[in-house]
Amino acid sequence: MRVLFVCVSFIFLCCRAEAADIQPYPARPVRLIVPYAPGGGADTLARYVSQALGESLSQSFVIDNRGGGGTLLGCELAAKATPDGYTLLMVASTHAVISSLYKSLPFDPIRDFTAIVRVASAPNILVVHPSLGVGSIKELVKLGKGNPAGIVYASSGNGGGSHLAMELFRSMAHIDLIHVPYKGTGPAMIDLLSGQAKMMFGGMIGTVTHTRSGRLKTIAVSSASRSALMPEVPTVAESGFPDYEASTWYGLLGPAAMPPNRVQFLNMQVRDLLKAPKLQAKILAQGADLSASSAEDFSSYIKSEQIKWAKVVKDSGAKPE
Repeated sequence: MRVLFVCVSFIFLCCRAEAADIQPYPARPVRLIVPYAPGGGADTLARYVSQALGESLSQSFVIDNRGGGGTLLGCELAAKATPDGYTLLMVASTHAVISSLYKSLPFDPIRDFTAIVRVASAPNILVVHPSLGVGSIKELVKLGKGNPAGIVYASSGNGGGSHLAMELFRSMAHIDLIHVPYKGTGPAMIDLLSGQAKMMFGGMIGTVTHTRSGRLKTIAVSSASRSALMPEVPTVAESGFPDYEASTWYGLLGPAAMPPNRVQFLNMQVRDLLKAPKLQAKILAQGADLSASSAEDFSSYIKSEQIKWAKVVKDSGAKPE
C-alpha cells in the first residue's frame, strides 16, 4: 500500500504539471523564494532578475525571503511547492554543501529540485593583514611552511563559503592554518583589521574598500579567471594551484518535475535578459561575473560541486552552527 501511495502521488503531481503545462505562462504572479534574509548577495541578485523578468513578461515576480535554518526553511518550502513554474528558488553555492554539513535533511538538494539556469558567480578575495608581510600566494605558502604553529585565519562561520574556500586552499598548499570562526563577516573583519586574525577569504564588495584604503592587502581571487572588478589581482589558480576554484555562484531552481518547456522558457528568458547592458552593469557592480548556462549544464554543475565540497567538508571537519 505504501508503494501504491507513492506511485499515485507521483502520477498526481505529474498530471498537475501537465495540466499547468498547457496554460499560458506566466498567467499569474510568480513567487521567487530567497532562503536568506534581505540584503545579501542572493537577495540582491534575485531582485535584479525578478524585476527584469517582470518587465519583460508583464507579470509580477514576487520576492519571498525565507531566511533561517541555514537555508533549509526556504529550500524545503520550494521543494514541496507545486511544480508548475509559479514557485522558483534562488540558491547560492551553499546549496551544494548542505548535504555534507547536515546528517539529515527534509529534502534532497539534487533530486527534489529542477535546475533552471545558473545566473552569476562572485569570487572571494584572499586578503591578508599587512603585518603578515606577504604580497603573493607564493610568499604566503613559503611563510606557512616555515611556520609550524600555523597562521590564524578568520571566517564568517563554520561551514560557510569563506571557511571552505580557505580549507580547500590549505589542503592544496599543505600548510598549517588555525581557523577562528565568527558569527558573520562583520565580526571577522573587525579582528582581521586589528591584526588578531591574519587573513581571510572575503566577499568582493564588503572587502575591497579595506584593500583600497591600505588596511588590508589583496593577494588573490578565488575564481577560475580574474575578476572584471579587480583585473590586476591574480587568481589562486594561476598562482601555483591550477585546480583551485571557490567562487560563490547563484542560480534559479524550481521544484522537481517542472514542465520541461517552462524550464526552457525561463532559461532562455534569463539568458536573454543577462545580455542587456543595464542588467549586466548592475550585476558587475556587485563584484559578480555573469555565468548564464543551460539547464542541463547547471544541473551537472551542482552535482559536481556537491562531490567537490563533500571532500573538503569531511577533511576539515566542518560543522554547521
